[in-house]
Formats: sequence, C-alpha cells, structure tokens
Amino acid sequence: MEQKRKKPIIGILTGGGDVPGLNPAIRAITIRALREGFKVIGIRRGWAGLIELIRNKDADNSKCFEVLTEERVNKAFRTGGTFLHTSRTNPGKVAKDNVPEHLKDKYDKPVNDLTPEVIKNLAYLGIDYLIPIGGDDTLSYGVRLYQEGFKVIAIPKTMDNDVPGTDYCIGFSTCVTRTIALTDMLRTSAGSHERILVMEVFGRYAGFTAMLPTMAGVANRCVIPEYKFNIERLTELLVEDRFKNPSHYSTVLVSEGATFEGLEEMVFQNNERDAFGHAKLGGIGDIVSRKVKELTPKFNKGKTINIISQNLGYLVRGGEPDAIDSIVPMAFGNLALDLILKGVHGRLVVLKNGRYDDMPLDVVVSKKKVVNVDRYYNTERLRPFYKSFEMQPLFIMTSE
Repeated sequence: MEQKRKKPIIGILTGGGDVPGLNPAIRAITIRALREGFKVIGIRRGWAGLIELIRNKDADNSKCFEVLTEERVNKAFRTGGTFLHTSRTNPGKVAKDNVPEHLKDKYDKPVNDLTPEVIKNLAYLGIDYLIPIGGDDTLSYGVRLYQEGFKVIAIPKTMDNDVPGTDYCIGFSTCVTRTIALTDMLRTSAGSHERILVMEVFGRYAGFTAMLPTMAGVANRCVIPEYKFNIERLTELLVEDRFKNPSHYSTVLVSEGATFEGLEEMVFQNNERDAFGHAKLGGIGDIVSRKVKELTPKFNKGKTINIISQNLGYLVRGGEPDAIDSIVPMAFGNLALDLILKGVHGRLVVLKNGRYDDMPLDVVVSKKKVVNVDRYYNTERLRPFYKSFEMQPLFIMTSE
C-alpha cells in the first residue's frame, strides 16, 4: 500500500516595523497555498516565535504560532499592521536577558546565537518553506537561515523603501500618501500663523520618504541622511520660501537620520539598541526647529519667525493600506507561491523596472539602497532634482 504523502507546510512571519500591506500579503500567500494543497502556519511576533517555541506537545505555544485558514486571513486583510504581530528579534544575536526561560541553562553568554533552536523548531513544526516578510534586518536573518540550508523565499517590506534589489517595498506608497495628506493638513496652521513648518519623517539611512512627498509638491525643502546639510543654508531657503508665499509660510521634511554640519551623529531617543544594533532615532526635527528659529533673524531683517514642529511618526505607518499597498502584496504573495511550486528557493520577490520578478536572496546583504545624491538631490537647493522622467520607474528614485 502506497504511503500517504505529507502535506507540504509553509511558514510565514512578519518582522520589524509594522506597515499597511502586511495582512494582504499574508492573505495572498495563505489563500493560494491552501488551494495548492499546502498547510500554512503563521509564526507569531516575527523571529521571536521561532526562539520561544517549546518543543513539547503539552506546551502552550499559542503565542508562537497559529495554523492559518481562509476565514482567519479574510477577516484581517483589509486592515493595517500585522495580525501575526511583529518584533525586532535577531535569533543570531540574543542578549542573555532575552534568552527564553526554557533555554537559559543552555545559552548563558552575554550574546547568544539561537539559530540551532530556530532550525529545530522549524523541523518540529514540519515547515518545508519559510516566507519572512520584512526589511533588510529581518531578511538578513532569512539569508542566514538559507545559508544554513533552509528553504527561504523573502518578501520586501519597509516604508523606507530601502531593501536592495527591488524598486518597491510593501508600505512605502501608503507612507508617502499619509505624509502628503498630513502635510496638507498642517499647512493650514502654518499659513494661519505665518510660520515655518518642520516635519520629521522616518528614514534612518535612506531619504526616500522625505524626497517623494517633496517632489510631489507638499514641502519646499527636504533634508536626508545621505547628505550632511548646512543649517544656515536651510534657514535662508525657508525664509525665502516663506517670503515668496502669499500665505507667508514654508515647509521642510526632515528624515530622522538626517544630520547637519556641526552635528556629529544621528539623534537618538536613548542609548538602547535593538537586536540588530540600531538605537531608536527621533528628535532631529525638534533640533532643526530650534536652530532654524534661532537663525531666522539673520535672514528676516532681525525678526524671529516662529516654528511649528511635528513628528509625523507612526501616523504614516498606521491604518489601512492604500491601493498600491493592497495590490503589490497580493502579487508578491503569489510570486512566492509560484517559486515554491517550481521548487525554487533562496529568492527575494521584487518589483523591478515596473515588472514583478525575483532576485537571489543574498542581494539583501550585498549593498545598501540609498538615494543617489548626485542624480536625484540638489545639495544647493536642498530639494529633489531630476532631469527627465522618461523611462523612470513609478517612484522615480531607485538605487541603480
């Protein structure tokens, strides 16, 4: 009698920051996979679910994974965030205090590599293919797992749009859409009080989230991590912009990772670092606001101009996805399933030159994707620069 074949199992996890579009991606993978005869397991809280799982049939692992169904994913896919939850866990570098209780006897170094446990837990769950959805940090550990011999297909997600190898990452369009809407909302206050409006946006190493809204016309200037700007020059430009505006206000978008001459490093909220070594950024907008206000008399006949300072923060990553972040995740999810059905793994699904494709997974760790300053940023005018839109990709600026 022929032995019944095991139903193949796909695992999905979401790591790093939340963005709109994650739930549509989870749904697309799950619906297609179930219809192709796979079982789907959602790993909860990113990579954390794969180090905290206890390999015992009597253990309560409900906080680590769940079996996904059409009903489950259909309820969540129109909403923002991720119903699987997320974390910034790096299993390759787990601090002693963060080692799960049941593993503390085995891993007691200041920093521990729990990759052997991740591999054992994937085997315990019977997962054949793993689909991590995340940014370069989350996916860099996906590369590590693939190098260890596990079958991984990755989906790029980050509103900073800075995962190498792809022109687009899930979450970016909604972030730009929200930034445009919120900037337009704040204009009324800036105009009513004849002030300069300074808005801080996400962007640790890449300035795409400041560049695109500025190019769309909602801000006069933007400052980005890729170029250390001169604060006096920024002030001069903003005072000039305000003077030319009939409503007597001007606007600037400030990437959280931006720095100016005299400011030695990025501005951090505190000294704590996540598992990938990143300290939490935040506060450069307030510093720029104070410095600009101090300098305005120099360019405004001795009179101070007041400032409105606003950190757009999580407002641009919350809520439901826009049209692009509803469609692209659906396509990315189906691309991942196409690869699995072909027996292909070790790939990153991408959007490249307006077309869906896939790239070798290790492209994620091969380089950094940042704004090409020479090509796209006018360092004298502190705003986006372009010669022609002919044959440019949808969001204009890529790392190529």
